[in-house]
Amino acid sequence: MYQVITSDFVNVMISTSTGENMYSEKKFQKSITVGDLKAKLEMITGGSAGTMKIEVYENDSEKLVCKLDNDNALLGSFPIDDGMRLHVVDSFVLRDITTHGEKFDLTPEEYAKKTGTVREFLAKNRLGKYNEEEQKKIAEAKQALKEAEEKAAKDINVGNRCEVKVAGAPVRRATVMFVGEMDGKTGLWVGLKYDEPLGKNDGSVDGKRYFECPPKYGGFTRVTNVTVGDFPEEEFDLDEI
Repeated sequence: MYQVITSDFVNVMISTSTGENMYSEKKFQKSITVGDLKAKLEMITGGSAGTMKIEVYENDSEKLVCKLDNDNALLGSFPIDDGMRLHVVDSFVLRDITTHGEKFDLTPEEYAKKTGTVREFLAKNRLGKYNEEEQKKIAEAKQALKEAEEKAAKDINVGNRCEVKVAGAPVRRATVMFVGEMDGKTGLWVGLKYDEPLGKNDGSVDGKRYFECPPKYGGFTRVTNVTVGDFPEEEFDLDEI
């Protein structure tokens, strides 16, 4: 199952079940596992990665989006977007998370010296990134995705009509405007001009222009989400919108 991905990183806010004020924005790679994310949050919040639970909420609201309940799953496999909030639920017995009202973070060097941490537990029990077999499976899955993208890209050309199918989103029709790699992103991408203003840009991302189209008509998605074929533009009655 693949999703439209706008960046290899996600910027989120972090809150905890202690009721303390929300932390500043943090950036995480979507390619890390939930287990690795918990290890990072352990250093940030003071919770224990072995017992913490992570809930994802929309922005500052109380609308639950999902729960990160699979330590081996990649962060990017969950529907997390920039601006959402990661809520860490734990007893927070590892250490106090504030000092005189200010956030207190352990440096990686300080954390490495601590005993009884999740890092020490994972290393001793060969779990997460310390499990060579599991890491091999993750590498093989990434290679399989790369090969699938390269195969799919061969049949996609600029000017093709297509349908875009992404899990959790309606099927959309578009015209292919770009096929290839993008700055700061991994894999192969397809730039699209949608028939409706359901996109996110005008053909440019992070200051670089890949093609021209009106605002909100442009978008980028993985090549595996695109099916090329005879898909004429649909006529829409504006009175129904």
